Amino acid sequence: MASKQSDLIYDLGMHQGEDTRFYLAKGFRVVAFEADPDLVAQCEERFAAELSTGQLIIEAGAIVADKSVDTVTFYKNPNVTVWGTIDPDWKDRNSRMGWESEEITVPAVNFGACIEKYGVPYYVKIDIEGADMLSLKTLGDFAERPDYVSIESSKISADDVAEELDVLQNLGYTSFKAVQQGTIPGRPAMRPAREGSDIDYIMERDSSGPFGDETPGGWRTRAQIDRDYRWIMLGYRVFGNDTFMRRNRFARKLWRLLQRLFKRPIPGWYDTHARHSSVTST
Repeated sequence: MASKQSDLIYDLGMHQGEDTRFYLAKGFRVVAFEADPDLVAQCEERFAAELSTGQLIIEAGAIVADKSVDTVTFYKNPNVTVWGTIDPDWKDRNSRMGWESEEITVPAVNFGACIEKYGVPYYVKIDIEGADMLSLKTLGDFAERPDYVSIESSKISADDVAEELDVLQNLGYTSFKAVQQGTIPGRPAMRPAREGSDIDYIMERDSSGPFGDETPGGWRTRAQIDRDYRWIMLGYRVFGNDTFMRRNRFARKLWRLLQRLFKRPIPGWYDTHARHSSVTST
């Protein structure tokens, strides 16, 4: 039976190690998951010291639902590396936006078996383009749950966001935050720290940012986060990737002007952070 490891974080979607570096600096052990073999090689070089001590373990491959397969097709995006995915629909979306993918074969990773092997983490960051819900639902196979979870929320459908929140709630998560990810790069780490070690640190580009009780803003109830996402989804409908504001040349100029004026991405993109009911409120 997998037990809770209070010093362990799972980084699902390691990319270039932007978040892994932060978690390691905070003093946590990290199990990082990455499907793109080129990114795995970069991180093996970047974190050679932490790999040698065992503070970091890298699981190379893509998390899949079918536990009987050994390999899976991965759509590697050579231009926007954060958009690599095993989901054909996501690959097609990327293509519509002008970014073609390269089809490769990568090892299949059984996420449940990894939890059995390494233990239930204190926090799990899930950002694996199209497979977030698969990983999240796997947590339901275990009696203990991470204290904190974050997922990249859907930008497509309010129903999808409601399903994400339903799954989190069914897993015992009762407090939520919607964190605008475009505001994270350049943000300093909280001092004094509320999670892990107190460090002098600046968030990298493409970082998911703070976690747990260091996330910005107050914790929200389910009803409150539902209201927050209604406004967020309205922003996606007006300014999202497939909207008039992004497709029309003149509207796009206005969109860029608004971003300069407000000094943030519009509509941006959001991660949902969730705190388990077993965690004492602070």
